[in-house]
Formats: sequence, C-alpha cells, structure tokens
Amino acid sequence: MKAPTFVFILSTLALPAGCAKHEPAAAPAAAPPVRVTVATMQLEEAPLITEITGTVHPVRRAQIAAKVMGAIEELPVALGQPVRAGDLLVKIAAGEISARVLQARSQLNQARRDLERERSLLEKGASTDDMVKNLADRLAMTEAMVGEAEAMVAYTSVRAPFDGVVARKLVHAGDLASPGTTLLEVEGTDDFEIEAGIPDSLAERLATGTPLGVEVPVAGVRFTGTLVELAPAADAGARTVLAKISVPAAIAVRSGQFARVLVPGAPGRVLFAPAGAVTLFGQMERVFVARAGRAELRLVKTGARRDDRVEILAGLSDGEQVVINPPAGLREGQPLEVKP
Repeated sequence: MKAPTFVFILSTLALPAGCAKHEPAAAPAAAPPVRVTVATMQLEEAPLITEITGTVHPVRRAQIAAKVMGAIEELPVALGQPVRAGDLLVKIAAGEISARVLQARSQLNQARRDLERERSLLEKGASTDDMVKNLADRLAMTEAMVGEAEAMVAYTSVRAPFDGVVARKLVHAGDLASPGTTLLEVEGTDDFEIEAGIPDSLAERLATGTPLGVEVPVAGVRFTGTLVELAPAADAGARTVLAKISVPAAIAVRSGQFARVLVPGAPGRVLFAPAGAVTLFGQMERVFVARAGRAELRLVKTGARRDDRVEILAGLSDGEQVVINPPAGLREGQPLEVKP
C-alpha cells in the first residue's frame, strides 16, 4: 500500500510542472551604431626600437666621509633636508687633535725665539751661520707642523660640498667615525641624468650626442635626452655598456625613479598603431578593430612608443582598421559607423 501512495503523490506534484506555460524570452534590443574614427594599419620600414631600463640619478652626488677618527659630536641634518654649500653636516669630537695644535704652536714660538736669539748673537760674532740656518730650518718645520695640525682640526667639521639634499644618512650622533667611512650622501637637485646598461650589440651604433627617447612612467613624462657619456668597455658579466642620458632642465623627475630608454637598432619592417587606439584593461592591452561594420575586440602586445604612435608586436595585421580613441561604452560586436 505504501508504494502506490508514494507514486500518486509524485504524480500529483509533477502535474503542475507539466502544465506550466513557458513564455518565450524577449529578444534584446539592437545596440545603436557608434560613430568612430579608424586608422589603417601599415607596415613601415623603420629602425627597430629596444626598450632599455634605466634609473634617474642626479648629476652631482657625493659620498661624505670622515678624514679623522673620533666620536660624532653633532649631526645637525636630517634625511631629505636641503643643504647649502658650506653648511655643517657632521661635527667630530677629537680632543687629541686640538692638543696637537697647541703643542705645535708652542714649538713654533720656541723656534722663533731661538732663531731671533741666534741671529742677535751672530751679529755680535758669538754664533755661526750654520747654527742660524739650522734654527731657520727648524722654524719652517714647526710652521708646517702647525699648518698640518690646524688642517686636521678643520677636518673635524664636515661640510656640504655643494647645494643639494641629504639623500642618505648612515650614522647617528655618538657613533665612531673613522677615515674613509661614508657618513652621509648628498645629491644635487637641479641637474639629472638617466643611467642605463645598453646591450653591447646596440651600443656599437651609438655615439655621444645621439638623441634618445626616454619615458619616466612614475613622473608621467616623455622626452628626448642626449647621450652624454658612453663607457668604452662592456661589463663582462651583464654584457652591457654604461650610458648616461641627459634630462632637460624643464623635466620634473626625482632621483631613483625608473626610466625606459628607447635605443634604435637595425632597420626593419614595423607595424604602427595610433597611441590612442590602444587602451588598458587591467594589465592587458587591447584595441577595437572595425570588421564588417562591427567592433571586434583584440588583445595586442605593444613595443616602443614613438611620438603619438606605438609599435604593435602581436595581435594585429597589415591592412586592418583600428578604432582611434574608442568610446568607453564600446563593446564587442557593436555596430560601427565610420566617420569619413
């Protein structure tokens, strides 16, 4: 009796579902055509451009080191603080050097008195020329000792060599400074350059004075710099040649920023697209191609940017038409109306 009852209940529950009426889904409204401007892709003969990474550095930079040993008594500057040429950066306490100055001055005064006495005796015939000459030599030696001791005292005050900013601070008050040990780094803030390691295969085509395109993404600037220095030898490990490219004075950059240097190579066939045709979707680069009156989305791989054009390394072919500055609402398959 239980089995028929169970079947009956299932049949009863299934009945409304079988009798339900399905309404057909409404067809989506056709999207209106979008008026766009297109450009035809064409292969061109042009030098192949290689992007080389570089770093912004100030032209003037100095590692400030101590010349004498002693405890750091004063450190009146902070990291990032602007300084003027001659400003005190570090004061080193060295009492023994001050004592050496006093000792040298005392010996100088004694040498002067001895020389004056012998010269007076020589006039009276009670001394000799050799004795006077020996005392004159001793006076000159003690004067040199005083000059050396006073110079050592001057070394206890470390001053800024030029106008700039404190870029690194490696010590603190109370630390022991020793000769040759870097205490601070000071960088200029007016002139900058790009340092980059250029592959030796590309460096052969370059010479000082060559204009090179540079991009600093963080600063949002692109400019043309001049190759001012090119190392005569390549790095044996990296197979690169150190190059320095000047930054025009009107370009606002900061030390340590990442840069891209566009280095021309051998000529070849290059496919260009207007820079406005390439848009970013996350980290992907994409373009819209006008095909059969509709928008077709393509992912592309770009190369170097040249003025208002960009190299297309993959994703497009010669003769295809790309949409310039596509509207934000443009979608795959949407009808297009090409502006004449």
